This record gives sequence, C-alpha cells and structure tokens, in this order.
Amino acid sequence: MKLLYSLALLLVSMAGYGQENPYWFTDDIKKKVADSTQSQSWRSQMAATYYSISGQYKPALESWDETFGRVKKLSTADSLRFTKLIPVNAKEYILDRAGNEQIVILNEAHHNASHRAFASSLLQGLYDKGYRYLGIETLASDSLNTTKFAALNSGYYSKEPEFGNFIYHALKIGFTLFPYEAEGNNKEREIGEAKNIFDFMQKNKEGKYLIYCGYQHAYEGVHKSWEKTMAGRLSDLTGINPFTIDQTQFSEKSSLKFNEPLLRLVKNTVPVVLKDENQEIYNGEDKELYTDIKIIHPVTKYVKGRPDWMLIENRKFYKIPASKVSSYPALVLAYRKGEFEKQGIPADIIEVNTSKDHHFLILDKGKYEIVVKDKEQKITNRFEKTVK
Repeated sequence: MKLLYSLALLLVSMAGYGQENPYWFTDDIKKKVADSTQSQSWRSQMAATYYSISGQYKPALESWDETFGRVKKLSTADSLRFTKLIPVNAKEYILDRAGNEQIVILNEAHHNASHRAFASSLLQGLYDKGYRYLGIETLASDSLNTTKFAALNSGYYSKEPEFGNFIYHALKIGFTLFPYEAEGNNKEREIGEAKNIFDFMQKNKEGKYLIYCGYQHAYEGVHKSWEKTMAGRLSDLTGINPFTIDQTQFSEKSSLKFNEPLLRLVKNTVPVVLKDENQEIYNGEDKELYTDIKIIHPVTKYVKGRPDWMLIENRKFYKIPASKVSSYPALVLAYRKGEFEKQGIPADIIEVNTSKDHHFLILDKGKYEIVVKDKEQKITNRFEKTVK
C-alpha cells in the first residue's frame, strides 16, 4: 500500500494540476510507460491510471493486475460459510443507514472508474437525507462551486470522465464541494487531511458530510505506517464515528482468476453487501484495518462494447455516425455544451481503431459537443448533439 500512497503524490507532481491534454491513445500510453525508468510496479500503476483517465476501463484493470494480480484459493470450509451469506442491495442499505449518520466516508481504487459511477448513484439519495457537503481528496481548490463543473485544473484523478460526471452531478444536486488534501507522507498526511476536513466542518455546520477518498484513508483500524488513517483521526477530532464504506477489496479484477473468492460465489448483478444468518454485516476477514461495510461489486458485462455499470440513472447510448469519423484510429470525446472551450472534463470518451469498432458513447440527457481527434490529437470533426 505504500506504493499506492506514493503514486498519488507522484502523479500530482507530474501533472502539476496543469491543463495539458491527458486523454491519450492506447499506443501512446504503452509507449509512455515503456519509456519510463521507474520500476515495473510503478509502471503498472501509472499505466492503469493513464488508461482510466482516457476511458479505457478494461486495460486499466489489466495494467494493475500485471503487478498486483493474485490467484486466491478458496477452502471447502470457507466456501460453505460464504454460501450462507445473504446479499442485500448496497445502495439501498447505504441510503437507509446514512439517515442516522453524520459523516459518510466512501473510498475508491484510483484506476477503477466504476467506483465513481456507484458514488454518483448515491448522491441524490444522500442529499435527500440531509447531506450537503462533499469533500474530495483530489481537488485542488473549491473554485468549481462557482463554475459548476470540473476542469483540467480542478485536480488529477478528476480528469477521468466518470469522476467529472460525479462532480457535475454533485454540484447540480446542490452539494458544496471542498478539497482536503494535505502535504506530507504517511502519518503526517493522514493528520493533515483529517484536520482540513475538521476545520471545514467547523465553518460549515448546516448539513451532513460525504467524504470521498482513495483506498485505506477510509479504514478505521490501526495502520502499520500511519498509526491511524484519515477516517480514524477525523473520528477523534469530531467525536463522531463515521460510516465507512470500502469499494476496493471486492471489486472485479482483469481476470476471473484474480477475483476475490467471495466475488466468484456471490454472482450478483448489482452492488451488494452481505449479511450472515444473524443479520450481521459480513465485512471480510481483516481484523486490524476495517470499514463498516464492504461493497461487493458485480463482474462487468459489456453492452455494445461498453461497461454495463455506465448505464446508471437516465444515461443512454449514442452512436457516432460513421460519417463523423474521417480517419482511424480516432478519439471521440463528448463534452457538455460550453465546457470544451473552458477546459472541462469530457462526459465520455471512446477510442475507435477501425470502422468496424463499436462507436457508442454513453451520455446523460443534455446538450453535448462531440470532438473527434486523429492520431496526432488534431481535431478532425466537431459537432453538437442533444441527447433526449
């Protein structure tokens, strides 16, 4: 996990929150990573992040698993025990429980865009339960409360389309967003993040708080290096026990063989949490580092070449007319109208390599500007589309 932590800092320093183009073709990502002098594990993490930002979900998982993929065996005893667990709809469980909470802390794996889609699906329900403030680790400032959308200079991971959609919908619903990142390493950073959140809370008390973070920052147990994570330290500062949610452990990997054994057994079609026969939440086997619940995300199915988890809320397929793509390979980026010129984040991206590839974007209702780029990143077409 130290590598994960260090990677976040490395990527921030590399990007400088600048407005350079972060959306690359697959071949360009492969070359950039191959040319790196970093270790294999770092290259694996870097590639996963680059793929994710460029809308390449499956390659992001594959790159991650080049280093971190592990085949886990399941004993007969565990298999029998797991089959007795009862799946419960995770979204419904979270929203029901959140009504009695003051702070919800939800994590993500930074290369897994599906986690942001799930987070986005919770927003309206949480707002209806009194949540008004959304703290996001990657944000560089709170300026997007004025602009009402994320831009390339808003943060690093927020350049990814699903992250941009998450932010856009939070602002549209009425959330006030705030950054809480802190300088330093390990323990120092955890202390700083918790203090930044606490300081914001002291000045903004007219509502509840959703905190969105990466990986173990949401864990409440004792950490080897950090002693306590951001979540644990925030609890100490506020005197409030946060409702902590992990999305990372039981998410799919690039191959079924790398999936957690539990994920292989549950075979759910929607995100779930598990209860035992006593109606107690099953929360994995770790006893030192823990969250209140762990979400078991389903294995992705692909519809028209796109991940099915993208089809949340009112999103629809939009097929790019063949006449709009004059050369291959091409990147097709869909921006909400008015955001492209302001360095906004695309609502969706696809890479098409031949005329026979799937040409489907997945978009919410609204007005869009579709931008088509060739291999040299030059714009070859630009047109408007209204999704009804």
